[in-house]
Amino acid sequence: MEQAVIAALLVVGLVIGAGVGASYARAQRGWKDYQTIRTSVPGARRNAWTAIRGVIVKIAVIALLTVGAAAYAASGSDEERASPTPTGTPTPSHRPGR
Repeated sequence: MEQAVIAALLVVGLVIGAGVGASYARAQRGWKDYQTIRTSVPGARRNAWTAIRGVIVKIAVIALLTVGAAAYAASGSDEERASPTPTGTPTPSHRPGR
């Protein structure tokens, strides 16, 4: 009878120990993952801001080119401003040789 109680306590202890051990191992893995991610966050943050800065610069360049093209189109082409307006040739009132 005494052996049955000892065996039952041993089984209960093994079940509780296995549960506590698994929980402890899970907590250790979680803590290790947390530490790894925490140390990689500044680098990831820096990379994200670098990517955002690149996109903002590209958008700014495209916007400036668009505004410049619109201003150029609104001012008219160079051909219209470069050529002088034609003037009429005066007609002589008298014809020479008559």
